[in-house]
Amino acid sequence: MKRVLGLDLGTTSIGWAYVHEAENDSEQSKIIQLGVRVNPLSTDEITDFEKGRPLSINADRTLKRGARRNLQRYKQRRENLIQILKEDLKFVSEETPLTEIGSKSTHETLRLRAKAVRAKLEKPELARVLLMINKKRGYKSSRKAKNEEEGNLIDGMTIAKQLYEQELTPGQFVYDLLLEGKKYIPDFYRSDLKDELDRIWNFQKTFYPEILTDDFYKIIDGQGKQNTNKFFNSTYDIQTAKNSGKDKRLQHYEWRSRAVVEQLPIEELAYVIVEINNNLNKSSGYLGAISDRSKELFFNNETVGQYLYKQIEADRHTSLKNQVFYRQDYLDEFEVIWETQKQYYSEMTSELKELVRDVVIFYQRRLKSQKHLVSFCEFEKSHKVCPKSSPLFQQAKIWQVLNNVELKNILTEEKIKLKEKQDWAEELFHELNIKGNLTIGEAFKALGENPKHWKCNFETLEGNRTNESFYKAYAKIAETQGLEIDFSKTASEIHETIKSVLHRLGVDINILDFDPEMLGNAFDKQASYQLWHLLYSAEDDGKLKDDFGGIYGQNDVKLKRALHTKFGFKPEHTAFITNASLQPDYGNLSTRALKKIMPFLSTGYNLYEAAKEVGYNHSSSLNKDELATRLLNERLDLLPKNSLRNPVVEKILNQMVNLVNAVIDDPKLGKPDEVRIELARELKKSAKERSEMTKGINDSKAAHERYRKVLNDKYGIKYPTRNDIIRYKLYLELEPLGFKTLYTNTYIDERKLFSKEIDIEHIIPKARLFDDSFSNKTLSIREVNIKKGNATALDFIESNYGMEGLDDFKSRVELLLKQGKISRGKYKKLLMSESKIPEGFIDRDLRNSQYIAKKAKQMLEETIRTVNTTTGIITDKLREDWGIVNVMKELNLPKYRSQGLTEQVQLKDGTFKEGIIDWTKRNDHRHHAMDALIVAFTTYDHVQYLNNLNASGNEKSTLYSIKNKITYKDKIDGKRKFKPPMDSLRAEAKPHLESILISYKAKNKVATKNNNKVKKKGKDNYEIRTQLTPRGQLHKETVYGKINEYKQSVVKVGSGFDRETILKVTKPIYREALLARLEEFGGDPKKAFAGKNSPSKNPIYLDSQKSVALPEKMKIQWLEENYTIRKPIGPDLKIDKVIDEGVKRILQKRLDEFGGKEKEAFADLEKNPIWLNEEKGIDIKRVTISGVKNADPLHSKRDHHGSVIIDSEGKEIANDFISTGNNHHVAIYKDENGSLQDNVVSFFEAVVRVNEGLPIVDKNYNSDKGWQFMFSMKQNEYFVFPGEYFVPRDTDLINPSNKDVISKYLFKVQKFSKLAYGNSFVREYVFRHHLESTLNDHKALKEITYKNIKSLGYFDGVLKVRLNHLGNIVKVGE
Repeated sequence: MKRVLGLDLGTTSIGWAYVHEAENDSEQSKIIQLGVRVNPLSTDEITDFEKGRPLSINADRTLKRGARRNLQRYKQRRENLIQILKEDLKFVSEETPLTEIGSKSTHETLRLRAKAVRAKLEKPELARVLLMINKKRGYKSSRKAKNEEEGNLIDGMTIAKQLYEQELTPGQFVYDLLLEGKKYIPDFYRSDLKDELDRIWNFQKTFYPEILTDDFYKIIDGQGKQNTNKFFNSTYDIQTAKNSGKDKRLQHYEWRSRAVVEQLPIEELAYVIVEINNNLNKSSGYLGAISDRSKELFFNNETVGQYLYKQIEADRHTSLKNQVFYRQDYLDEFEVIWETQKQYYSEMTSELKELVRDVVIFYQRRLKSQKHLVSFCEFEKSHKVCPKSSPLFQQAKIWQVLNNVELKNILTEEKIKLKEKQDWAEELFHELNIKGNLTIGEAFKALGENPKHWKCNFETLEGNRTNESFYKAYAKIAETQGLEIDFSKTASEIHETIKSVLHRLGVDINILDFDPEMLGNAFDKQASYQLWHLLYSAEDDGKLKDDFGGIYGQNDVKLKRALHTKFGFKPEHTAFITNASLQPDYGNLSTRALKKIMPFLSTGYNLYEAAKEVGYNHSSSLNKDELATRLLNERLDLLPKNSLRNPVVEKILNQMVNLVNAVIDDPKLGKPDEVRIELARELKKSAKERSEMTKGINDSKAAHERYRKVLNDKYGIKYPTRNDIIRYKLYLELEPLGFKTLYTNTYIDERKLFSKEIDIEHIIPKARLFDDSFSNKTLSIREVNIKKGNATALDFIESNYGMEGLDDFKSRVELLLKQGKISRGKYKKLLMSESKIPEGFIDRDLRNSQYIAKKAKQMLEETIRTVNTTTGIITDKLREDWGIVNVMKELNLPKYRSQGLTEQVQLKDGTFKEGIIDWTKRNDHRHHAMDALIVAFTTYDHVQYLNNLNASGNEKSTLYSIKNKITYKDKIDGKRKFKPPMDSLRAEAKPHLESILISYKAKNKVATKNNNKVKKKGKDNYEIRTQLTPRGQLHKETVYGKINEYKQSVVKVGSGFDRETILKVTKPIYREALLARLEEFGGDPKKAFAGKNSPSKNPIYLDSQKSVALPEKMKIQWLEENYTIRKPIGPDLKIDKVIDEGVKRILQKRLDEFGGKEKEAFADLEKNPIWLNEEKGIDIKRVTISGVKNADPLHSKRDHHGSVIIDSEGKEIANDFISTGNNHHVAIYKDENGSLQDNVVSFFEAVVRVNEGLPIVDKNYNSDKGWQFMFSMKQNEYFVFPGEYFVPRDTDLINPSNKDVISKYLFKVQKFSKLAYGNSFVREYVFRHHLESTLNDHKALKEITYKNIKSLGYFDGVLKVRLNHLGNIVKVGE
């Protein structure tokens, strides 16, 4: 018997099944144990992972820590600067105020900053200006930190000067360039494009005043090409002119050039405005705005301080926030201020200037090296892996791809490997090495072959992305010389043309050639390798102190100068090279290993063969015997912390390691002979693919909900199945054909859509290709489907309807594609003949190159002899064939039926079936174990058979014998199905599923010890400091302010009216009367206001005549603490939470004006402000809202000098309040009277206890009062509750044979809270049944799937238990 472990590896769970598999007819397969391990991730972690975001909760904390460090570094710079101002320059003393003083002095330092460039400042004033510059130092980017949202930095001051001096628009400038034969179009500042649009708009407005209105300008402002086009069409029914000239660029810029001097036809004008608006839209963003501000400083000859103060002078309420400038602009301002002021102060020496500028204010620490995160080579263990952008890696990658290419000639049926045709391989290498990726069609054209005559196992061949990027940059340089590079030409022609251009410009042409087999130091000294390394290693965009006349612009000056001096690029061309994008990330092998392997790769060896030739030992290069005898580890090793860049993946793989090790260590199970593993779809995808998949799933869900409603309302299908929805979607696809079928053009009567007359048909039959996707389906008349049999759609049409019918069929398919009704994938399948059916359909999924899939398999192979992978589509097929589709529903039916949560669902044949309302198998964690069981019995033969269905009908094929061994033909429906691994699989599986106890990973760590290495003075002098690091959030992120606000209430006079309450009464006359009555009865409110002395029975009179009695109800008022936050106005703002009543009224009025639509009322406030005082230009952007009722102070209040503020009682005033939240655990005690008591401990308190060296759980709490500790509760910990006929203490909970009994009563802690209201408490303890994967709080399911406990007495008889990774109870009690 073979011992097999099946794993269903998901993002938050691992289903597992341990089975004994029969290896011959005399043996009988057997299920040993099933289980599920849940690895709960935070909602943010799951969302980020599924959406392909690289961030995790750890990364988010890292960002926050980075912000704190930046603040700390600013404070250090400030301290150092103040020290220089005091001791070296003697500009200030200890008593000198360094902030504004007095009324109306808010912008005083900014005024002095603007003045400092032209007039003398007093020493304290100059000190304040330098401190202000130190606070904000300008934008300085890393070259590698670029993203689309920020836009692009524009570095075109030379061109901007030409536009200014010659009074040209960008359109006129480019038109002149094109007339001169130049091809390259430069980037323009956003402000220049805006000026062009305004000039054209105002000039053409004289001809089209009814169209070019101010309102229409506002509508199209900030819009892209598509939207601007749409607004012209929808508002004025104007279509833009069609640019159909021979030279479209020339025509475009001719219209733009004419638009400022003569009337254009309205269609041409619309075209021009659309194009300029599109340019503006592309040039906007954070970096574009920085570039524009820098340009404005240059043309106005202003400093940053002058620019900002000019705005304040114009409008004192204007916001200067987020007006960022280049670091160089601040440096220039510092230079001017220092040189101006040193005329008056001799102590401002050049040495001090360098100290203040370079060591203090503008000091920039080098970025911390990330080399420690780069992996080591698996062959050369002491060498780091090679960057993917390296020329060596890029060429090695091409050869690796080419050596795995397999071709088949459709005409001759000949199969060849590309490496066998060395001339073809070398030709394709040259093409891929310059052009980058090529489709198979492009590859065959490059070889002079007809792509239609060939099949290939690749759709795209991956090329040299580094060279592709460089050659595109070289092409732009060629365009500046009036030469356009045609990339459709051969690689050698492109190479020669570029070589000629660069040689003519004086550039070192050796940068075009790279020899991967060059030996020794000569390899690194190659010009091409040096060029790549210069760009790869360049980090910042620092500007040299020498300006070089501004020939290198503002950005990447050092890098551009190196390109000019070292390789001969002209200064004006260097920007093209610096903007070349290099592929990020690293490969799997080092440069040293690749250099050794490369000669073998280029002569036809695949990577594993090449590795073996060199002498490297690679597991994939081992033969069958070597694999069978290789040394294995006893257990799997955990991944070291932070060894992977994605912490979510690291968690998933480490949970797999822990589970497999637990199986190995269990005496009843032991080390398996084979592991079979299936990865969830999202684990096999890249970040981008996960993002697209999640979006697709969400879109499909929304669409399917719409379809369900239509099927319900229109077709009377109360509970539409998945097939009903697919049928309806396929019907909608046929709309352009008048709802006629693709095959025979037969009309489908809508009334018959869900009848047996219409079939969902597989375009390529499942007998030929195991593809059950939507892209392989269409609707067909039943008789036609039967007639089609196992033919492909194309072959069926051709053989039954001739060439004329085939042409009609193709035109119908083309129409559906053109109108976007079918995907490109479905289009290809509809036009695919049998000879072109791809082989290895499943192999492509199993051969997935994503890191997690390879890493999981690699880790398992270190300990397990055989590791095989399967895929979800195989599991689905086997589940259906083996008859275990509805097992999970059967297991859950009794408990839902008992609560009336099932219903009878009518099937299409008129019969009824019982179903659970709003339930799927995914509601039960055990479905992971069910899938793992199928995976465990999925053999290599199953995978191979389904992978090559088309070949299994050939009697000569080895797959033909496999087919007869593992499949049979069902006598009832005639379909071929897989033989089950055992006769009674369904019956055997049920008791094992009923015995599963779900194992949850509980978060146990409060703090971990970290050893921090602190650099001290002197070489290699470090101090190791050990400190505790909290493993969670100490308090919520929000920092609150505090206010006291009045609260009012109308209350009835009664026994609760003590002195404190009476003092809250608003009317003095009532208050005095109540106090008098209370005093009369010795201060006892019960005697004074209850029973026979209640105001209704013994009135309290307000006058001596006893004519006016005190009312029974009255208004009281008191001050209540409220913790508030400042929040930007947006669609999610809750107006009722706004503190200021006046602001609240303004916001409500605004909302009413927009018909209660928050998204319209509170969006785009820059264009449509909410005025607090329109006359003074004061608008509302942020408001103070109510936050929480309880919070703890972080700091003491300080004034703007930094001094602590003291209240009238001499105490510090608390400030900056936070909510600790995040309860860590609750401890349950039995008091001296035998009653249960609880003590809830926050995570904050738990960390404090750890830091003080105390136990996290205080078992001695109130022990002096006679309290006895019972147990503690944390989230995800397990408890066994008593039942009607079940007493946990009378049951052997550790005995595995009792697991099926225990399962019903096993619950995990979901959440708990305890809130104080005066002297009483409101408690909520929520438990979730261990099998439940969703939060269904239906009242009927209370005590079955969840418990909501309000009273501590409920915990009598409850037992705490601990489960191991395999779901076995290993400990009872605390």
